[in-house]
Parts: sequence; C-alpha cells; structure tokens
Amino acid sequence: MATTGQATVIGGGLAGCEAAWQAAQQGVRVTLYEMKPQRFSPAHESAQLGELVCSNSLRSNAVDSAAGLLKEEMRQLGSLLMRIADQTAVPAGTALAVDRAQFAAALTEAIEAHPLITVRREEVLQIPETTDGPVVLAAGPLLSGPLAEHLQALAGGEHLAFYDAIAPIVDVDSLDMNIIYRKSRWDDDGPGDYLNCPMDREQYEQFMTVLGSAQTVPLHAFEEAKYFEGCLPIEVMCERGADTLRFGPMKPIGLAHPVTGQVYHAVVQLRAENREGTAYNLVGFQTKLTYGEQQRVFRTIPGLERAVFLRLGSIHRNTFVCAPRVIESTLQMRQRPGLFLAGQLSGVEGYIESTAMGLLAGINAARMVQGKELLTQPPATAHGALIQHLIASDPAHFQPSNVNFGLFPPLVGRKIPKKERGRLRSVQALALIDEWRRLISA
Repeated sequence: MATTGQATVIGGGLAGCEAAWQAAQQGVRVTLYEMKPQRFSPAHESAQLGELVCSNSLRSNAVDSAAGLLKEEMRQLGSLLMRIADQTAVPAGTALAVDRAQFAAALTEAIEAHPLITVRREEVLQIPETTDGPVVLAAGPLLSGPLAEHLQALAGGEHLAFYDAIAPIVDVDSLDMNIIYRKSRWDDDGPGDYLNCPMDREQYEQFMTVLGSAQTVPLHAFEEAKYFEGCLPIEVMCERGADTLRFGPMKPIGLAHPVTGQVYHAVVQLRAENREGTAYNLVGFQTKLTYGEQQRVFRTIPGLERAVFLRLGSIHRNTFVCAPRVIESTLQMRQRPGLFLAGQLSGVEGYIESTAMGLLAGINAARMVQGKELLTQPPATAHGALIQHLIASDPAHFQPSNVNFGLFPPLVGRKIPKKERGRLRSVQALALIDEWRRLISA
C-alpha cells in the first residue's frame, strides 16, 4: 500500500478508531492519541480502545429502519467497527448488540496491528496545528480540561451540554426464572432473545410509587439538568406521568407470555450483555438514582428480588458543539481549516452515529492529505441525513440527534404506505452509497 502524508486523530473511542482506520485504509499514515490508561474519564474503566459505556446495543439491525440502514451503509463503506460488531454480536432480536469485552479487545488489536497507525497513549492538552496535516478531534462527549477550553475558544462560544445516563447490569444466576420468561417482542418463533419481567397493574403502580420517591444523585451547583430525549433517566420518565413508562421502556405490547398467552400491564426487558449470557442489562433503565436506591427500587421488579448487580447505573455530562455554527458539510471546522470534528462531540447522538461521523472525517482527512476534493454524502443516505442535521438545523435550538427517517428528504411521487417507506429509502440510499464508494476509490 503506497503511503502519502500523515493525519492526526485525537481520541481512541468509536469515532476516533473508525477515523484512523479509514484514513489508513486510504494509504495515509495516522497517529492516534488516546489518554487511557494515563487518565480515565469519569465514565470509563477499561484501557482498551472503543470502550462501550452506556449500553452494549447498537440498536436495530433491520435495513428498513434508519439505524439499520446506517449500519448497512457503514458496512458497504468498509467500516472496521461494523465488522467487529458483527463478529462479537450477542442475541438481541432484531437489534445488534455486542459482547463489550470481546468488541473492545478485537478493536484494539485491529487498530494496533495496522501498519500505518501509530497509537500513542498520552493525553493531548491542546489541538495541534494543522500545518503538519489534518487533525480529527474525536475526544468524546466527556471532553474537559485544557483541550475543551481550546476547542471552546476555536468555536467562538460556549458548548452545549446534556446528561447521558447508564443502565445497570445484573447477574443472570441471581434472577428468578420462575417469574421471568424469554421472548422477543412480536416474535412467536423460538425462545426469543430477551428476558422479560412481567407486571400486573398493582405491581406497576407499586413500582412507580417506589421509583417516584427514590433519592437521586444531585447535580453540581454549576450543572443544568438538560437530558437527551432519546435517553431519559428512568426516574425522569416516571415524573412525566403514570403511564409514561408503560408507553416507553416498559411497553408490554407484543410480549404476551409464550406459554399462557397472558397479556401484562407492563414488562421490563433484559438484554444479554455478553455472548455467554451470564450478564443482562435492564433495557431503557438508564438512571441517576443513588447506588443504594437502585438496588432497593429495581429489586421490586418481579424476578429481580434477589438480583446481583454487576454494574449500577450512573450519569455523566456530555459535551458537543453547536454544529450549525461550527461545522462544514465535510465535518471540517469553519474556524480552523484542516480540523475535523467527529463522534458525539460533532453533535450526533449514539454509538453508530458517532462512528459514522468518524468514518466520514477519516475519509476526508485522508483526501485532504492526498490533495483530493473533500466529499459530502447525499442527503438521501443515512450518513448524509445526519450531516444535514448538523449543518442545517436552527442554531438557536440545536440538539444532538440519533439517525431517523425524519432527517431524510421527503419521498416524492405517489403516496407511499408507511410500512413501505423504510424499504424504499433503504433501496435508494444503498444505491447512492454504491456510487459514493466508487467516487472514494477514484
């Protein structure tokens, strides 16, 4: 592989690893900086690259869903992260979930083994000048200290921030399988990939009462409770009304008991955390309850009375820039040519969205080194729809977003049934991706 020039990537998370891989695959030498294990953020524990913090789920794998389409586009574009996710997948119905430990280990091994990638385990305190080559800043949503201050100065304004919560994990051997049953939503064939804790009306109302009075970890005086709507803490949803959880993570629809046919008032789902099936996380139960309260409250859930918690939930601040004021469609920063922003820091939300921005930033960084025109994906693709959200949203009300079909351009022509729209969008997007992939290779 012929090599040309060099790029720098700051951050060894999902976006940073994908950016480094994509640039290196284009024949560009990459130096990847990762501060672990020299220093850990409040949410990280492992020295491995690509540590998954909040959940092991990458959401839907169905190509007629926006999240599934984004994954398939990434596969078509040679995403390292998607290849490893597929290799380390655990049962999760139509979703793609991974064994976290195997995923991070395989990712670290692949990055460190690439002949054009040099991994430097040290903290970067200031964004390098781009005179020596492009820089991809993918330092993650927990960016802080001098590096955050430098980015803030370059962006010309304050960062926005919201709070992202982590769901707890339980030991499968501590669960009461006389109460809990296995079933995937709407899946009548096979045992199903999810464990389900059923509740009747009385049990649900009791749970809501206990949850509503539980003690939470207080925010610091300087912090504002500004949550991402797609990842609300369970207790915040509880505050929004008696039935909010029943229409959210505790939705019973499609989860009738596979043997008795009984339909429940509410259901708590557990998803496999590893391939061995020894650990399960509480789906949608991200929380900022105190550790003691988490154990007390969640043990009132039928089947979890003696649950052993392998990890308890927590909450942390996420930082991102006001993308419409800061970022070009190429992910290059307006105020600093040659500096690309990737990952959640760029203004997207979610594992796959962050990785996708790393993929695009890495490709464009390599093209800049090689003196080629920088590229933007078509808006009718999942990647392009996310870019449009970043550059075309109202800056005064900008918030991070997961990928969804609401970000895509409207479908034209005859009136299309709702169930058919996802399939048509996917066909259109993947055809555009195929053209775009050939453009990269040119």
